[in-house]
Amino acid sequence: MGDLVNLKRFKKRAERHQSEQQAETNRTRFGRSKSERILDERRGNRASELLDQHLLDQQRIDGEDAS
Repeated sequence: MGDLVNLKRFKKRAERHQSEQQAETNRTRFGRSKSERILDERRGNRASELLDQHLLDQQRIDGEDAS
């Protein structure tokens, strides 16, 4: 006769394996350290500030030339 298999254990093992694979996928997609997130945020803020400064200067220059 064949070996008896506990279906509950088999199901739990399969679910656990699927969960581990999903966790690994999520870590590679979303996993960034706090310092990396802060650095990206600072770079984005700096780029936005530089763009805003340029636009404000350009609008002021255009406004003065029109007068």
